[in-house]
Amino acid sequence: MNSGDYTYIWQASDWPSWRFDLATLARSLADVSRAQGLLMGRLADVGMTLRDQASLSALTEDVVKTSEIEGEQLNVESVRSSIARRLGVDIGALTPVDRHVEGVVEMVLDATANCNATVTRDRLFGWHAALFPTGYSGLVRINVGGWRDDATGPMQVVSGPLGRQRVHFEAPPADWLGFEADRFLAWANGSSNEPLLIKAGLAHLWFVTLHPFDDGNGRIARAIGDLFLARADGSPQRFYSLSAQIQRERKAYYDILERTQKGSLDVTEWLTWFLDTLHRAVDQAQHTLDAVLANTRFWQHWATTPLNERQVKLLNRLLDGFEGKLTSSKWAAIAKCSPDTALRDINDLLVRGVLRKTDAGGRSTSYELNDLADRE
Repeated sequence: MNSGDYTYIWQASDWPSWRFDLATLARSLADVSRAQGLLMGRLADVGMTLRDQASLSALTEDVVKTSEIEGEQLNVESVRSSIARRLGVDIGALTPVDRHVEGVVEMVLDATANCNATVTRDRLFGWHAALFPTGYSGLVRINVGGWRDDATGPMQVVSGPLGRQRVHFEAPPADWLGFEADRFLAWANGSSNEPLLIKAGLAHLWFVTLHPFDDGNGRIARAIGDLFLARADGSPQRFYSLSAQIQRERKAYYDILERTQKGSLDVTEWLTWFLDTLHRAVDQAQHTLDAVLANTRFWQHWATTPLNERQVKLLNRLLDGFEGKLTSSKWAAIAKCSPDTALRDINDLLVRGVLRKTDAGGRSTSYELNDLADRE
């Protein structure tokens, strides 16, 4: 049967008999393995403390970006605090965390730290309940911790204004889900001939095609993919974020998903995209490690300089990649202090040489970190 005989892959007579050309994928598999080897080799030389910091950065980015793909903005500091507390990583003062942030963090950490545990219905239901602690998605009450029932119609992925919406994908009907979920879980927990990186890509695609929940399917599909990537790495400690790379390539992600779900069960194109995107995610982790090393070098340099809590908070924001220009008014807003206090904090850091004024002119003076290389 070819894809012209049906609309979606789950309607094919031989669903879900995935096919792919391993020879075509060999180069991408080798490239990912080489990149992972380079990253792990570098991490082996930096010591446990810096590895923990690199893992914290990767997990924070993963949690934030998997939600951002769905249009949801989480507070980065809250996410970082939640993960640091669970991992036992010291980051100084912790930021208050709400239930929703805790839920996403719990799912991502369970998927990776417990990657070798069996994937069961109850485990997936627990992830789903963690994502929606109030029982609502926005203002809509949803079926939490259970498969969707299609009470309001078929599960569809749509875009566009009301009345002119385009259907990108329609999932299998709800009364199929019991059988389909069992088939997926048997494959996920069983032994198979696919390389583990291939299995990660297939698991991601298979779950998101089932779309078994009222909401949260994309985030859970990416968590399942991460679970298999952790198994492939042979380590529950994460140092790269595929979700962050998917967010950077969000349009291509949705395009390849739609094309695959309307194509044939030969998913070589999807797996090529998945592996190449994973390769770029691992390469990006090298930059994350650079930042971790730079942050460590910075705090080692200023270790004996007395700083107040507001100054530490804002310096960490700058080290994490502050978007835009840091002005005294932004300092006051972020630190929740008066403009006068913000200016005193900044002037103190200018005198000590921690900060400097930027060269760019403008209506407001802005500040940046002093380059340590200029002082050595």
